[in-house]
Amino acid sequence: MITKEQKADIITKYGSKTKDTGKSEVQIALLTSRINDLTHHLDGHNKDNSSRRGLIKLVSKRRKLLDYLAQTNISRYRDILKSLALRK
Repeated sequence: MITKEQKADIITKYGSKTKDTGKSEVQIALLTSRINDLTHHLDGHNKDNSSRRGLIKLVSKRRKLLDYLAQTNISRYRDILKSLALRK
């Protein structure tokens, strides 16, 4: 699970203000953190299908936000991909 301190760090790193949770970069970074936690959980719990379904929903939501960001501002899209290391 992501702690309040980790969430606050992500928001201040990718947002313009401390309460700026609506920015696409912040939402993508928070989803990425949750996706990484769930991926680590599923490594040890192979048959946890409800968590796997949640992971698929989170990945889909992040993909939609990334598509939106790519259409609206390509430079911010490239920056977030580079900072989160989503592409190889």
